[in-house]
Amino acid sequence: MNKNLSKLFAYRTDLDIKSAQFLMKALESNNLPGFDYIEYKQALGALLAMNMDEGTAFKSSFATASTMGLTRQKLVDSAKHYMQILEKEKGQFDVALRNRIQQRVGAKEEENNRLEGRYTQIQEQMKRLEEELVQIKTRIEKNNELRENEAKKLVAQKENFESTYDKIQEEITKDLNKITTYL
Repeated sequence: MNKNLSKLFAYRTDLDIKSAQFLMKALESNNLPGFDYIEYKQALGALLAMNMDEGTAFKSSFATASTMGLTRQKLVDSAKHYMQILEKEKGQFDVALRNRIQQRVGAKEEENNRLEGRYTQIQEQMKRLEEELVQIKTRIEKNNELRENEAKKLVAQKENFESTYDKIQEEITKDLNKITTYL
């Protein structure tokens, strides 16, 4: 009988094709010798494809298979064997999936944790810098005010000094004229 199991469960429309092909390959590579569940399932599939009712198809397939030495117990035992093969494949898949999740998802999660930490750091730095900017701006404004006040004071001092200088200079000049005149 044909050992290509790709159509063994083809009537199921809810199967993922890639997963089904992978599992069928595992069943093919672990197919027991002789007529067992796999060959029985293929014969059953052929009868069901002819629109035979399910009960009759099961009985007819078994009647044919029993002529090749298949017993009910051998059929059940071989079906259980294939279930164990599928369980083993599922276990290996689960391990591989966990590894892929760790590599793909876990790595992104770790990267996000690092990035979120860095984001928080930068936000804190920006907050400190913004506070520093406010302090500097306040200091600049205060310095501008102080500078203007100092400049006004210095201008006033200059004007006062020059006025006083001019007055004293004028008085000394008058005195010199008087000295020259009177003496």
